[in-house]
Amino acid sequence: MPGIRTYFATNLIMQKSVTKCSVGISDFFKLHQIYPHAIEKLQAGALATDAVTAALIELEDSPFTNAGMGSNLNLLGEIECDASIMDGKSLNFGAVGALSGIKNPVSVANRLLCEGQKGKLSAGRIPPCFLVGEGAFRWAVDHGIPACPPGFSLAAFKRNKRKLELAEKVETDLIQLKKRRQSNEKGSRVMCRTCGRPSKANDGSRGGDQIELYSLENDSGTLDTVGAVVVDQEGNVAAAVSSGGLALKHPGRVGQAALYGCGCWAENTGAHTPYSTAVSTSGCGEHLVRTILARECSCALQTEDAHQALLETMQNKFIGSPFLANEDGVLGGVIVLRSCRCSAEPELSQEKPTLLVEFLWSHTTESMCVGYMSAQDGKAKVRLEE
Repeated sequence: MPGIRTYFATNLIMQKSVTKCSVGISDFFKLHQIYPHAIEKLQAGALATDAVTAALIELEDSPFTNAGMGSNLNLLGEIECDASIMDGKSLNFGAVGALSGIKNPVSVANRLLCEGQKGKLSAGRIPPCFLVGEGAFRWAVDHGIPACPPGFSLAAFKRNKRKLELAEKVETDLIQLKKRRQSNEKGSRVMCRTCGRPSKANDGSRGGDQIELYSLENDSGTLDTVGAVVVDQEGNVAAAVSSGGLALKHPGRVGQAALYGCGCWAENTGAHTPYSTAVSTSGCGEHLVRTILARECSCALQTEDAHQALLETMQNKFIGSPFLANEDGVLGGVIVLRSCRCSAEPELSQEKPTLLVEFLWSHTTESMCVGYMSAQDGKAKVRLEE
């Protein structure tokens, strides 16, 4: 179910991760490190993009998240990360996809955003905003971002590989069992390779022919994308997202965390946008890419009733999207920050209008971890939504 919280704040940071298991919230978010560090940056006058990057770096460094060096491994036992960031003031965007060898991919995405704001390169070349693979790695190293030391345990890969082998074996057994049932429709008895017990093929019952299908999604250690949204004291917003992608993904696969309008979105108040919005998404990358969910949520929340707008967007643009009509289950989660300046009588006040900030979230997954904190709060507030 969607949730909504409203805050009056000058600085606000929110973070999220979709998870398939119950994790100790204080351990998962490492809140005593993540929020104070980013809040201190905001209080010192740092840009919203710098604060959201600092928050995500802490999450990428956590062993509990599927981001940074804690990421899932691909079929070759390698880490390939996706990350992106967007600045609501300039509307600039930076992203990396299938990036290996860098500890904090979001730092590369942020550097791409910053370099893009400097203008054209030599010979009138347009600076890149999105790089992938080896090119992204070389660009990061050339711009002073250190490569991580080689060599790490392949224990996680071996566990995931074993799960894949088990899933393939069960699927093969199921196919063979169905074939034997079809060839014994006249009442002959078949043996179940899973349990070794006979059962009748013509009585309409499953008998002993029960196979428990194994899914990688049922792994209790599976975590998903991490992300954050921020508004600074000037009212500028920023959003970022980082992910290690699906476990045992094909090398080179890029998910929504790297793609424009899919993983994150940030846009300040403008002529056609009465509200500033920052959005970060999580879930099945393929579902989020085909629905451009981050951008859809931002556009929808320009209406007065933010809660209803988010509900309708998740239902009509995601769950009921015609682009996902053939999907058995649509998996996704989103956090949204919406802000605006408001003052009852601005002409009579010498002070800057109050910054009203709303924080909303919604998800179709089994659970979603959410945390939020403002500069006025003594400590972060956290929730595990189920």
